Amino acid sequence: MGRATPHTSSRATVLDVIRAAGTISRSGLAGATGLTAATVSTVVRGLLADGLVTEAGRAESTGGKPRVLLRLAPASRYAVGVHLDAGGATYALTDLTGAVVSRTAHAGSPGAGPAGDPGHTARRVDALVEGAGVDRRLLLGIGLVSAQGDPAGARELERASGLAVVTGDDATAAALGEYWSGSAGRSSVLVAVHTGATLGAGVLVDGVPYRGAHGRAGGLGHVCVEVDGPPCGCGARGCLEAVAGPAAVVAAARAGARGAAPAGGDGAVPVTAGFAAVVRASREGDAAARALLERSARYTAVAVRTLVGVLDPDLVVLTGAGQAVAGATYLPAVRGELESAFAGRQGEPVRVRLSEFADTAPAIGAAAMVLRSRLTPLRTPGLRLPEGLSESGHVPVG
Repeated sequence: MGRATPHTSSRATVLDVIRAAGTISRSGLAGATGLTAATVSTVVRGLLADGLVTEAGRAESTGGKPRVLLRLAPASRYAVGVHLDAGGATYALTDLTGAVVSRTAHAGSPGAGPAGDPGHTARRVDALVEGAGVDRRLLLGIGLVSAQGDPAGARELERASGLAVVTGDDATAAALGEYWSGSAGRSSVLVAVHTGATLGAGVLVDGVPYRGAHGRAGGLGHVCVEVDGPPCGCGARGCLEAVAGPAAVVAAARAGARGAAPAGGDGAVPVTAGFAAVVRASREGDAAARALLERSARYTAVAVRTLVGVLDPDLVVLTGAGQAVAGATYLPAVRGELESAFAGRQGEPVRVRLSEFADTAPAIGAAAMVLRSRLTPLRTPGLRLPEGLSESGHVPVG
C-alpha cells in the first residue's frame, strides 16, 4: 500500500503534462515533472499499454538520436458533461483531450426545476454516445453541473446510467473546460466569469479548482456594487446579482422597456431566454434594451475588478450562455475597467477574452471534471507547468 499513492501521483502528473504540452518526449517529461528518467519510462510504458498515450513521431535531431514524441490518444477515452438549468439541459461528449465530439441541447419546462429526470438524462446520454459512434465501454463517466452545484439526482443518474457521476457548479466547470482543452494556455490563476441564469466565477490556481473553506469561492454575483442597493436573495443588499444580473436585466426590461420585453413577459420564460431577448432587442436598435445591457456590463466590470484585485489572476475568461449572446457588450466593458484600474500595476496586464465555446462551456467543463477525476486525481496541487512544453516533430515513428 505504501507504493500506491506515489505511483498513482506520478502517473497523474505525467498524463497531465502530456495533455498540457500536446507533444513531448520522455526527456521533456522528466525535465517538466522533476521525476527520474526511470520513473518516467515506467509510467509512460503503462500509459502506452492502457492506450491513453501514443507515440506521435520523432523530434528533429539536435545531434543525437531523435527523441520519440508522445501525445494523448484522443479516441482512447471519452466523457459526457451535462449542464442543467431551469430552461433545460445541454450535453457535450468529449474525447480524452477535451475536444467536443458531439453536443446537444434540450429545452425543458421552466417550472420543472434544475434537477431534471435521471432516467431521461441517462437515455439522452446513451443517445448522444450512440449517435457519435463511440464505444460505450470507453466512456469514463458523466459530469453533472448546475448553478447551485451538486445537482439533485446524481445518485439516481448513476443507477440509471451505470456510469460514475461527478457533480459540481457550472462556473467552476466552465473554468476546467478552458483549462483541460488548452484554451487557457499556461495560466497560473484563471478566473472564468460565468453568465447564465445567474452570475458566478470559477477559479483555478495552477489548474486546481479553488473552492474556499465552504465551497463558496467565486461568488461574483454577491459582490456588493451598491451599498444601499436592492435586497438580494442571499440576504444582503446591493449585490451584483440584484442590481445588474441577468434576472435584474430581464425584470427591468419587462417593467419598463417595452421593445425589449421578451415574449411571455409574465415570468413564464426562463431568465436565459429572457436575457437573450433583451440582447436581440438591443441589436435591433432598441435604445432602452441597449442601455440595460451597458449598465449591467459596467456593474459586472466593477465586480470583476474587485475579484481581480483580490486574486491577481493572469487570465479572465467571460463564458456562459449570457456571454455567448452579449459578449460584444461585456468584453470591452471588463477590459476597459481593468485597464484603467490597474494601469499602474507592475507586471503583465491581466488578459481578458471571451470563451471560444461560451454557450456550452459548463457542459464541456463537466466532461473535463470526469476526465480530471478519473485520470489525474492526485495531480500535485501547485504544480506549475513550464512554458514551451510542446516539442514538435515530423519524422513518423516506423
